[in-house]
Amino acid sequence: MKIIIDILHPAHVHFFKYFIEEMKKRKHQILVTTRNKDITLDLLDEYNIPYKKISNVQKGFFGRFIELFKRNREFYKLAKKFKPDLLISEQGPTTAIMGKILRVPSLIFWDTEVSNLTNMVCYPLANAVYTPISYTGKVNGHHITYNGYQKLAYLHPNQFKANKEVLKKYNLPENYTIIRLVSWTGNHDKKDYGFKNIKEFIEQIKKHTKIIISSEEKLPKSLNQYKLNIEYKDMHDLLAFASLFVGESATMANEAALLGTPAIYLSTSERGYINELQNKYKVVRWYKSQDKALAQTIEILDDPNAKKIWNERANKMIKEMVDLTEFMIDVVENKRWKR
Repeated sequence: MKIIIDILHPAHVHFFKYFIEEMKKRKHQILVTTRNKDITLDLLDEYNIPYKKISNVQKGFFGRFIELFKRNREFYKLAKKFKPDLLISEQGPTTAIMGKILRVPSLIFWDTEVSNLTNMVCYPLANAVYTPISYTGKVNGHHITYNGYQKLAYLHPNQFKANKEVLKKYNLPENYTIIRLVSWTGNHDKKDYGFKNIKEFIEQIKKHTKIIISSEEKLPKSLNQYKLNIEYKDMHDLLAFASLFVGESATMANEAALLGTPAIYLSTSERGYINELQNKYKVVRWYKSQDKALAQTIEILDDPNAKKIWNERANKMIKEMVDLTEFMIDVVENKRWKR
């Protein structure tokens, strides 16, 4: 089978990494198309995944519209030459549209309800939309659910084993906290926010833990001391051995939770899977208030048993869930998108 996988974001590289590896072993032909956004190209290079860059990220509504037009044009050219049997992506703004134009089946894997405009346009055009059971948004199209989370495509124990050598590699102590800051430039980020005063937050917790900051935007000079220059592929190992994750990224909060690391999600932006992780499995704490997040941060850091408790909860949770890479392979090879 000839498959085009369209990657729009660094997280999508992780999502498809093991699927691409296994499908190539099974002699399927894979063409990866992508855009220049954040560290997406760096990750593809680190993982030795060949790709065709068909656009550069643009900001603002009109910028994104122009980018979509350009990348659809380039995608069309590549697809006409490659002659794919199937198109797959997360979110799907290009593959859903091009699937209809090219008359090629398209599949969307997605978990973000607040991408309202994209979801409204893409879902009806795709042959099937796959979401976690926890997804609370309306899907106007062929909707198939699975028990799990998108991040299990690359963090399920069948696919990922954390390497503790990263602590030596980056000269880290046993007690460190990862803080994640996002850029708030996505089309679903309007009016949302996380940290109100990151400097004040750090001042309050730095005596409890070593701090590492991961940021989508360039940090101010006053925070550069907390930035750790790492190979991007090492981030999940670092998350696995951290004492705590605190951040504005729902994706990384989900990743930390699956890896058994206490996770605090600080944001006004809601996700169905975050609600489930908090209320059902108790592996994430979600706050809209920095003060409340700060109090919970200090409480967790001062509890010597916190990491063990969270890890036990995570292990129990994952036993109930699918290996999403295996699920995706089964979907594709057995054409489980047909009604």
